[in-house]
Amino acid sequence: MAPSPPLERVLELFEPARRPVEPAVRDGYLDLLGEDDPTGAGPGQRLMVSRALPLIYERLWRPFAGRVLMGALGPSMDGERRMALEMLDIAAGETVLDVACGPGNFSRAFARAAGDGLVVGLDASATMLEQGTRDGAAGEVVYVRGDAGDLPFRDGAFDAVCCFAALYLIEEPLRAVDEMVRVLAPGGRLALLSSVSRGPLPAEAADTVIRGVSGVRVFGRDELTGALRLRGLTDVRQRVSGFAQFVSARRS
Repeated sequence: MAPSPPLERVLELFEPARRPVEPAVRDGYLDLLGEDDPTGAGPGQRLMVSRALPLIYERLWRPFAGRVLMGALGPSMDGERRMALEMLDIAAGETVLDVACGPGNFSRAFARAAGDGLVVGLDASATMLEQGTRDGAAGEVVYVRGDAGDLPFRDGAFDAVCCFAALYLIEEPLRAVDEMVRVLAPGGRLALLSSVSRGPLPAEAADTVIRGVSGVRVFGRDELTGALRLRGLTDVRQRVSGFAQFVSARRS
């Protein structure tokens, strides 16, 4: 069966050598991983590929986790979406990549902003993407099951790239950052929401304790902003809320 027009548009963004001859479309998403599972073995990672969590993720789990991460005075889910849209500054007709998109709770908002553009939601969890295809209107977002540390897209394919509340669960987060920067077009915008170390413990000690228990990585205060500057991004900005950091940057 020939790919649908939205999927064909996504395949055009692939590196030529990475474009599948016969795209494997399962449950409404393009599956690039098959039996591979790059999510990791920690409790947090295994939860993301479970059958139960996607059913309650958007309405219960993600708002609860946001409160734990950002505190009672941090932004709500609606507030997070507004911040993401502000940082990404999506214009009609643009291409947007939502890395570790889960069931698409942010991807769908990006699609409304992009209009006749193209939004790709990428995640390694089949169960999350299955939920995303059930929740979203047909063609609103094209979902891809893939590895954030090995994106199939060509250099500079996207005008905006987002990774919210997921980088701390990715096995090699800075490799994923490398990939997000690589696929960002000149002038493109990057938006991240991740953890940040605060309090009396040094960042390395906090990371050792928390990651050992939960699989969640704790980043140092300047670790992500420094990584983006090292990779040549400009206009790097950071806002800290509780144990979370919102980081935005632009590729020159």
